[in-house]
Amino acid sequence: MLSYKNIFDSLGLREWCDESKSNSLMSLSQLRGDIIEWWELPFPSLDNLHKACSAIPQTRDLTSSLEAGFLMIRPSLRLVLDPLTQPLSWALEYALLFFTTMPWWVLVPLILLSTQFSTKSLRITFLVAICFVFFLFIDHYEYAIQTLSIIFVCTILCTLIGIPIGILMSKKDVAQRMITPVLDMLQTLPTFVYLIPLIFLFKITEPKLYGLAIMFYSIVPVIRLTNLGIRLVDKNLIEAADAYGMTARQKLVNVEIPLALPNIMAGVNQTIMMSLAMVVIASLVSAPGLGTLVLDGINNLRLGVGFVAGFGIVVLAVILDRISKTALARIDESREI
Repeated sequence: MLSYKNIFDSLGLREWCDESKSNSLMSLSQLRGDIIEWWELPFPSLDNLHKACSAIPQTRDLTSSLEAGFLMIRPSLRLVLDPLTQPLSWALEYALLFFTTMPWWVLVPLILLSTQFSTKSLRITFLVAICFVFFLFIDHYEYAIQTLSIIFVCTILCTLIGIPIGILMSKKDVAQRMITPVLDMLQTLPTFVYLIPLIFLFKITEPKLYGLAIMFYSIVPVIRLTNLGIRLVDKNLIEAADAYGMTARQKLVNVEIPLALPNIMAGVNQTIMMSLAMVVIASLVSAPGLGTLVLDGINNLRLGVGFVAGFGIVVLAVILDRISKTALARIDESREI
């Protein structure tokens, strides 16, 4: 016969185990010592060991300690992070205010002109026009504009932050070895997990809460593909640039970035798509837009509301994907010329 209680007794640890023992009534199995055959002995997890020795903490004690430690350092973290992240809140607030207060008959033509300028494709511009007519017709225009505003701000910030990090990774192998595990973690974390530390750090009404969640989730592709694009630049071209006496900065600006631009733009395209995918999750923490309608449909079992809003997100994803891919194709064509 074998049990963990007998093991602790044989090691002379019974007195230590009983120091923190509670005075609560013991069950019959505990009085017997949970004596079982050796092949039935459970894995020595914290909970199983706690049953035999109350001095060993339970799993819930471990998680409670982790939460208590996080709450203890929360004021210090907020003191450091609040000034750094406040510009994100301002950017989201002003973008939402700007785009939602502008009349539709001004904003929609501006979007169509921007689409035509970036894609030089009447077909894509007509597709975007049809999509906005659809949103206006079903009274989802304001929600769609809110979603586009959030994606606009988060994508720009992800690009401004991600491209320099990707360049650094391409130039320094040490930086790549240090940053790659962080990118792997960000890419594999479930979407809901992004919200847990942010909810503890920031108020749920602060825009930077959902802005950071979207950025952490969507910044990975632009970093990875910038790094990949610069590393794939032909070494012969780098040697030719060295022969012409170019400095490292001139090589980066005039040779490497232009040649890596298709990969960088592909990363931006994926960042846009991942930002849009995070919109519904971000609506759980007060992010406005089409995601709130999807969440309302789920919470209140309103199938029609959730389905139409979800279809609207698909429409936005299609037009953003078409615009970015067509712009990327134009870059490839201009490079070949």
